[in-house]
Amino acid sequence: MTTTTAPESQPFQAEVAELLNLMVHSVYSETDIFLRELISNASDACDKLRYEAISAPELIADGAPPKIRIVPDKKANTLGVVDSGIGMDRQELIDNLGTIARSGTKSFLSRLTEAKDGANLIGQFGVGFYAAFMVAERIVVTSRRAGSDQVFVWSSSGGSGFEIAQGSDEDAGRVTRGTEIVVHLKKDAQKYLETYEIERIVRAWSDNIQFPIELVPEEGEPRQINSASALWQRPKSELSAEDYKQAYQQIAGAFDEPAMTLHYRAEGRQSYAVLLFAPSTKPFDLFDQARKGKVKLYVRRVFIADDADLLPAYLRFIRGVIDSEDLPLNISREMLQNNPQLAQIRKAVTGRVISELENLGEKEPEAFAKIWDAFGPVIKEGIWEDFERREKLLGLSRFTTTKGEKRSLNQYVDDLKANQTDIYYLTGDSIERLKSNPKLESATARGIEVLLLTDPVDTFWTSAPLDFGGKPLKSLSQGDIDFALIPLLDDKADEKKDDSGTDEATTIALIKDALGERVSDVRASQRLTSSASCLVAGGDAHDRMLERLLAMQNKAPATKPILEINMRHPLVAAIAGDKDAANDLSKDLSKDLSFLLLEQAQILDGELPEDPAAFASRLNQLVLRGIAKG
Repeated sequence: MTTTTAPESQPFQAEVAELLNLMVHSVYSETDIFLRELISNASDACDKLRYEAISAPELIADGAPPKIRIVPDKKANTLGVVDSGIGMDRQELIDNLGTIARSGTKSFLSRLTEAKDGANLIGQFGVGFYAAFMVAERIVVTSRRAGSDQVFVWSSSGGSGFEIAQGSDEDAGRVTRGTEIVVHLKKDAQKYLETYEIERIVRAWSDNIQFPIELVPEEGEPRQINSASALWQRPKSELSAEDYKQAYQQIAGAFDEPAMTLHYRAEGRQSYAVLLFAPSTKPFDLFDQARKGKVKLYVRRVFIADDADLLPAYLRFIRGVIDSEDLPLNISREMLQNNPQLAQIRKAVTGRVISELENLGEKEPEAFAKIWDAFGPVIKEGIWEDFERREKLLGLSRFTTTKGEKRSLNQYVDDLKANQTDIYYLTGDSIERLKSNPKLESATARGIEVLLLTDPVDTFWTSAPLDFGGKPLKSLSQGDIDFALIPLLDDKADEKKDDSGTDEATTIALIKDALGERVSDVRASQRLTSSASCLVAGGDAHDRMLERLLAMQNKAPATKPILEINMRHPLVAAIAGDKDAANDLSKDLSKDLSFLLLEQAQILDGELPEDPAAFASRLNQLVLRGIAKG
């Protein structure tokens, strides 16, 4: 028996209070989602009960299988969602309904606040239990943990806090196991008391919930209103595109349509069913540091875990279900990580997902483009991490290049120039800045295609030794570049050896003397045709972009760059000037021009000069000298 105690008031966590304020004071067109979210939570509670009952059968002492009931009450103006799942004790009610532990909450809140169409964001992100405050004046949650004789009641009007108290005898008699959520509806939400409206929402969003969903009308007998079938166990021939769309939206808690669906059954040494989806929009927690996957693991239709790492982290955007016939039902979450059967499933399913993405890229490029636009940077993480599938992932990748957008490496290799043996790339902050980078000049003069890489992950995967189709990938910002064997597009282009009489050795010596230890070397450039200078990394050093990123994070000491100079440029020729002149004015001019070569190369790379004030002063003096001579 339970005794009623005075309710205890507690404040909401700050993020919850902010979220509830948005829910209570906003008007969204897609308020239907509150019922989907409550049903989804109820389904999770039933799943957890079935899982825990494997090792503790006494949790289902009455032998009744878990189910979900929806109870509209027009007289009381309430809608109840009741499950006979695992239930919650007092602390779980506080933790689950008073705080938001999920990472990404602040990101969600900021984007929800800024969004013009809040409904789309809510559908995309899912806000679980809190969505009910869109339609509720007050919510009362009564719960009893399976195996416990204590009942607790949580209630809130969506303000700054909530109340929690031990339940009464009446509560204990009504809730024998699981959770009862009673939503006291706002006046403009009374349509959710109509049975046809409830059935419509359940058919649209929750039909594939595995547990029976019963509608308990005020008059008449309770009746099941969902199919309660494991869709992934049904043959593909029985399913339509609409079936898959609804299954995706229910499993992933999403409102978009899947860009790719993969449904098959594996037979042989292991038997398992797979139903996976690639979303067409980016979820808010895609770049969470945990990089957890969202594929649910079932064993013979019993839910086991939603964080079993069934796919590598670079495929964490994939949603869906894998249902094994062979894994033991009592497998613990701790055992999942080292289970050899699960490792085999992981390897096989990963290979199948990548093959399906390859096929989609070839046969349905528009659908693949949606996936790549949303998840390309994540997929490219695998180029660095997954050595076994590196070439496949390179082939799957799409790039912006000097020839166009969404170019594949197969297309690149097919268009190689005569005598071209490498695949060239350049990393940077933006496409616009890369297109104007002087390091492209010599490649452009020969019509050599260059990959323009601007995602932060690009600076890391390109640091691995890579080749595609036997062609090494080479950075235009690193090491030596020699295009001598590749013909110019314009045979009349002036890329002849310097005939101005500029002494290369003398010029380089003067620049080295002026710059000192600011650079590791100065050398004549094969990259430049019209610009005066550029900065590159040595062959054994990190690429310039990676060097800057590591330096910003203090993860590696910065190495000195190499300054490459264009011996045909008038500014470089002016540094040597009159070889016989040794007066101080000539030396000062040579030094100023040397620094100008370094600093303008830094600016073109997106860096600030080491001393911006000195750079401005030098530039002003050089301009004034030119004006005076004019």
